[in-house]
Amino acid sequence: MDVECREPRPNSRGWTVAATGLILGFLAALILQGCGATGTGTGKGVINVVAGENFWGSIAAQLGGSLVKVTSIENNPNTDPHAYESNTNNARAFASAGYVILNGAGYDTWGQKLLNANPVPGRRVLMISDLLGKHEGDNPHFWYNPAYVSEVADRITADYIKLKPAAAGRFTALRSDFEHSLKSYKDRINYIKSHFANQKVGSTESIFVYMAGALDLDLVSPPAFMQAISEGNEPPANAVAQFQRQIRQKQINVLVYNRQTSTNITENLKQLAVGEGIPVIGISETMIPAGTTFQDWQDSQLVKLQNALESGRRAG
Repeated sequence: MDVECREPRPNSRGWTVAATGLILGFLAALILQGCGATGTGTGKGVINVVAGENFWGSIAAQLGGSLVKVTSIENNPNTDPHAYESNTNNARAFASAGYVILNGAGYDTWGQKLLNANPVPGRRVLMISDLLGKHEGDNPHFWYNPAYVSEVADRITADYIKLKPAAAGRFTALRSDFEHSLKSYKDRINYIKSHFANQKVGSTESIFVYMAGALDLDLVSPPAFMQAISEGNEPPANAVAQFQRQIRQKQINVLVYNRQTSTNITENLKQLAVGEGIPVIGISETMIPAGTTFQDWQDSQLVKLQNALESGRRAG
C-alpha cells in the first residue's frame, strides 16, 4: 500500500492531522464498506500491521515474517516526523489493520486521532509509551534505547501470538532470529561503552539522550537547549550561550545533530564545531536509507559515532 508524506509547513513542529476526526472516521467507514474489510486483518491470512514509523515497522516485519504485512506511515528521511500530517491513505491503512503500533508520548498524536475516529472491533494496538510507562513531555525517542527496543520486540511477539495462536512456534523462532540479528548492533554498543566511557559529547537535540546513556557517554549539552529544539521552540539564550562556550572551549569531543531537524541555531553550532576541529556526525529519526533494517541503520550510525569519538579523542 502506498502512503504519502507531506512536507511540513515552514517553522511548524506541531502534531496536526489533515482533516478532523469526524471526516476521517467517515472516510474510513466508506473504505470498509467499499472493500468489505473486516478491520482485523487476521483470519486465515496474514496480519495487517500498521506502524506509525518505519523503524518500528522494520522490527515488526522481521518479527512477523511471512505471517504479517507491514505498512509504515512515517518513512521519509527528508522530513521532520514531529511535524507529520496524516491523510486519507493513512485512514485507509488504519481501517484495515489488525495490529497498530504507535510510538506515543506526543510523537505521533495523529495516529491516536485516527484510531479514535475509526474504532475497529478486534484490532490490537501497541502504544509503546504506555508499555514503557512514558507520557507526553517525556523524551519520545525510545528506539534509541537498546533496552526499550528489546522490550518492544518482546511485546510485539506476544501480541502476534495472541492474534495467531496457532503460529506461536513460528513467532517465537522469529523473535530468536531477530535477537541474533542484533549482535553487531549490540557488540558495537558494548565496544563504544568499554572504550569511550565518560567521553564528553554534545547533541543539538534530545534524540541522542537515550543512546548516550546506553554508551556511558557524558552528554553535557544544556538540557533546555535539546528539549527546545526537539519541540520546535527557540532555546533559551543562556542555553545557547552555554552550548557555544562548550564548543569554543572544546569541552566536548564530538557533536551529534539530528539530520531531520535543522534551524539557524543548530547550523551555526555545527559550523562552530567544525571550525574548532570537533567531529560532527548526524543521526536520523527515520531509517536511512528507507529500505534498510532497523539494526543495520543503527549499526551504521554507531560506526560513524565510534570513528568520531576516536578522532575527537586524538584531537583533544
